[in-house]
Formats: sequence, C-alpha cells, structure tokens
Amino acid sequence: MNYFRTALLLAGLTALFMGVGFLIGGSSGAMIALVVAGGMNLFAYWNSDKMVLSMHGAQEVDPNSAPDLYRMVAELSQRANLPMPRVYIMDNPQPNAFATGRNPQNAAVAVTTGLLRSLNRDEVAGVVAHELAHIANRDTLIMTITATIAGAISMLGNFAMFSGMGGNRDNNNGLGLIGTMAMVILAPLAAMLVQMAISRTREYAADNLGAQISGEPLALASALGKIADIAHMVPNESAEQSPATAHMFIINPLSGQRMDNLFSTHPATENRIAALHQLAASVGQRPGAAAPVGHGPWSGGGSVPRTGSARGPSGNSPWGQRRSPWG
Repeated sequence: MNYFRTALLLAGLTALFMGVGFLIGGSSGAMIALVVAGGMNLFAYWNSDKMVLSMHGAQEVDPNSAPDLYRMVAELSQRANLPMPRVYIMDNPQPNAFATGRNPQNAAVAVTTGLLRSLNRDEVAGVVAHELAHIANRDTLIMTITATIAGAISMLGNFAMFSGMGGNRDNNNGLGLIGTMAMVILAPLAAMLVQMAISRTREYAADNLGAQISGEPLALASALGKIADIAHMVPNESAEQSPATAHMFIINPLSGQRMDNLFSTHPATENRIAALHQLAASVGQRPGAAAPVGHGPWSGGGSVPRTGSARGPSGNSPWGQRRSPWG
C-alpha cells in the first residue's frame, strides 16, 4: 500500500511541477517540466536519503566512534526484527531525530547531538524506537521522497516568481504575473499540505509501535515533551534552510515564526503524549515506575539502565569522548 501511495504522491507532485512549468513557459515549459520531473523522480527514489542526510550535515558513526548509541540501535533493531540501519549523528544543538531510506534494507537513523545531551538513556531509546517504527511501517520512502520533491517544487515556485517579475510578456500561458504569483503561493502550499497528509497520521502509529519496541511508552512520552519544549527555544538552522524536510523529524524542527501552527506537519505533542500515557496504562505502567522485566531494549530483557539527570554535564559529547554516556 505504501508503494501505491508513493506512486500517487509522485504523480501528484509531478502534475504540480508541470503546472508550474506551464505557467512559466506555456506548453513547452510543461513538457520540459515533465521530463525534468521524471528524471527527478528516479533520482529521488535512489538518492533522496543521501540528499536529506547531506542537507542536515549528518555524519555516519560506527561501533568505534559511538559505541553506546550504535549498540542501542542494534539491540532495538533486533527487537523490531529489522536489519541494522546505518547510524548518523547531526552536530545540531536542537534535540531531534529522523529516519530515512527507501526500504528497511537501506535505512538510516539520524539523531542530533542536542538529543544525546538533553535526554536520558531511556528517552533516547524511545526516540530511536520511534524512528525504527517508521522504518518498519515503510514510512521512510514516502517521507523522504516527499521532502526531496517538495523542496524542488518550492524552489521552482521561487524561480517562477523571478521569471514572472522579469517581465516575460512573450510566454503563451496567458496568465502573466498574476498566474506566476499564484503559483509562487500555491506550489509551496500544496507541498506543505501533502506533507501534512503523510505525516500527521503516521506519527501516532510510529509512537505506538516505537513504545512497543522499547517497552517504555512513558519514556517516549517524556522525550516528546522535552524535545518540543527545547525545539521552540533552540533553532535548527539546517531545517530552517530546508523546511521541506520538517515532516521527517520526530518533532517539528522549525521555529514557529513562519505559520508553523497553521501548516503543522505533526499532531499536537500533547495529544501524542496523552496517547502514550493511555498505552502505558493499558499495560500496567504508571509514571515513575520502572519498565516491566523483559520490556527494555537492552540484552537480557531488563529495563534500560538509568543515567540519572536528563541533562549531562556541560560539554558532554557523543563523539567518542568518555565523558559522555554515548561513547
């Protein structure tokens, strides 16, 4: 079903791409846009994950450079019956994370340094499990391709604005400056609406499955609350530069200064937390209680080891320094 939805999404965004091309250059512009969109679709399917990781400056880590984080991802992947994804860290002060890849065999999980510094071990495990749930649910293909194509459409809309403002009266689209300005507004808007449609409903499903993978829905609920609080205060510069990728993160990484409440790519964090508390209650967990034996992500079936404070000492780093619990 996700492959079918991906095909529909690509077809819809291609049509929108052609519409912008028509407004810029008439029939010939639409045909050029069709050819470009076809090539872009193929490129996006095979390379969109690499593009998104590059946009956010993600660096791949291994058991030597980040042993504890890598081991956590490996153990949670095993619990989820998933192949081991590639693991990346983004040098970014905002706590956040996303998953990408066209299928579970070619997946990657990326977390920020801010996430590793701001959350305790249980909470990081909950976030990683949430991202693995997106991989298990085959969400990453459609989310990653949408980010790539929606970004291209937004750039094309900007090009349309400059093209129309340039006073090209010889084009045969008949819409002139008004049509061009309409597309400048509608193209990014349509892309944002698509992002809303594919992301909002999927976050609840990933929260639910992620809580089952980690065995600690309350830890994930706590992580969501902390990330949401800090994300409004700490800017994510790479996300601000590439807003079409915002729907991929576990919490909206944008600052809220550009109509984010109106065009939110995520459900309300309070609603997600409430759903996780209901899930915890249904399995007999209550706030402040340890996870039942057999529900933690660590080998041996115990609960996740506690690291104490949610915030490590000033200067903690996940980049291989032993001062940090992340290796």
